[in-house]
Amino acid sequence: MKPFDPRLLRYARAARGVLLVGAGLGAARTLAILLWSWCLAQSLAVVLLPVLGNDGAASGEGPTGRVAEGAAPAAALPLILAAAAAAVVVRSAASWGMDAVAARGAIRVKSELRGAALDALDSRSPVRTDGRSDARLTTMLGRGLDALDGYFSGYVPQLILTAVATPVLVLAVLLADPTSAVVVLVVFPVIPIFMVLIGLATQAVQDRQWQQLQRLSSSFLDVVAGLPTLKIFGRERRQRERMAREADEYRSRTMRVLRVTFLSGFVMDLAGTFSIALVAVTVGTRVVVGEFPLALGLFVLLLLPEVFIPIRQVGAAFHASAEGLAAADEVFALIEGDPATGGASSDAPRERGDASVILRERSDSRDPDPVIVLTDVRVALGGREVVGPVSFEVRRGEVVALAGPSGAGKSTLLATLLGFVTPCSGTVAGPDTVAWVGQRAGLLQGTVAENVALGTRSDGADGIDGSRVSAALSDAGLPGFAHDLALGAGGGGVSGGQAQRIAIARALYRARELGAPALLLDEPTSALDAAHEAVVCGALRREADAGRAVLVVSHREAVLGAADRVVRIGAEVPA
Repeated sequence: MKPFDPRLLRYARAARGVLLVGAGLGAARTLAILLWSWCLAQSLAVVLLPVLGNDGAASGEGPTGRVAEGAAPAAALPLILAAAAAAVVVRSAASWGMDAVAARGAIRVKSELRGAALDALDSRSPVRTDGRSDARLTTMLGRGLDALDGYFSGYVPQLILTAVATPVLVLAVLLADPTSAVVVLVVFPVIPIFMVLIGLATQAVQDRQWQQLQRLSSSFLDVVAGLPTLKIFGRERRQRERMAREADEYRSRTMRVLRVTFLSGFVMDLAGTFSIALVAVTVGTRVVVGEFPLALGLFVLLLLPEVFIPIRQVGAAFHASAEGLAAADEVFALIEGDPATGGASSDAPRERGDASVILRERSDSRDPDPVIVLTDVRVALGGREVVGPVSFEVRRGEVVALAGPSGAGKSTLLATLLGFVTPCSGTVAGPDTVAWVGQRAGLLQGTVAENVALGTRSDGADGIDGSRVSAALSDAGLPGFAHDLALGAGGGGVSGGQAQRIAIARALYRARELGAPALLLDEPTSALDAAHEAVVCGALRREADAGRAVLVVSHREAVLGAADRVVRIGAEVPA
């Protein structure tokens, strides 16, 4: 990610407010710094000139020369001190305001980025080819974006000050003393150069640290998910040791990043210190020989550290917030993901090259035309053709089985029918409303009835037709199953076979509730025994007899035998 990525303004509107308000407060802080430096310089000159024997007179002659030139009279000291105090108050208030705006802005920006990322995940296809695991997404949207707090609370205020205050302060030094300004302008570019060089050197270190955190999160999720199995086979100790190694590796990489951060701060402090020392020597020498006013020299010396502070701190804050920047970069990539590789889908016809997906209006049971038609369909994922060309059709009243070896592209064709994947060539025609079952049950936390009725509406008081839920469960092989049974996250609380039958019941409920003309199922009986498989096959036959087109992907001989036709893709499947 760049020091400031313009995509922040595009996907997080709150970032605009942070920049605008921060710029205003930064300008107020800069003016307060100028006033405070001038008042303090004048106050010191009023106190020191009598000690140096000048009595405040600017004679311009003798060994003191111009030392007393431009000094305020002693009578003005109370007013000058009051102005200095006011400048300190304004500066402190502006600094506090910038920090508060940045902190609150960070909360809003994180919320907006999470919302945009979740919207992108919600709108994209379940057929993901981007390689992002659930653990990686969780880490990115959780711990990763939380690290943006350091970016907004530390880096952004200093970046604003660098953009607003530094040019004004350099201009003030130039007007006060061109000689000192030349030294500043010669040394100042050294700091950004060092920042770029150190940033390039640390990019690989930071990337490895972020990847290690992703691996640590994935390992932890795997261990938690498989903990019961690990306990049964007595392998939990080995996994605990592996987690300890992963955590220690992450600690080591974090320390490497911190070492580079401290080195960066040291280099930038060194460059700024050299510049201030050079200016102090030249100003002091000219004041001693009487060639430069004392008040003006003090003003330049007081301003000089303020010129370098923002750029020095912006480098240190940038490295400290590098983890949040890495996460934000991945969030932007997620939001801007390519629909072809699992991006957002649309209900409207989509075209790519000579391929098209046609969603036809629902027709009645007397329509002789096929409900589902695939013509010379080819599908490519990740730049590689995975299936095709395939042509077949499914009419109302038919149960058609799609068979073939693992990896032949059966599930991919089903995903193409559902609109999750766009074919690279050929034509796909299907109804505008379907009911379907995926390979995974996809149950959510809630009651069985809520899972069965998920995604449909009813005129019932609670939005769920209880009699239709019972009928769907019975047809799926779960007669009398409790509607109010509460399931845990991911459908916890039921066996794998029961979860699969609840998912089938959900498809049946949706087909009947919405009058869907097509029912699509992907390996619906993979976790069922022969008796329950026969019940499901009977339900599919009844759905076809009711006027629906049924397309089922399966390896199971019982399902293939119950189908009216079997469409085989890939290598030959034994009969």
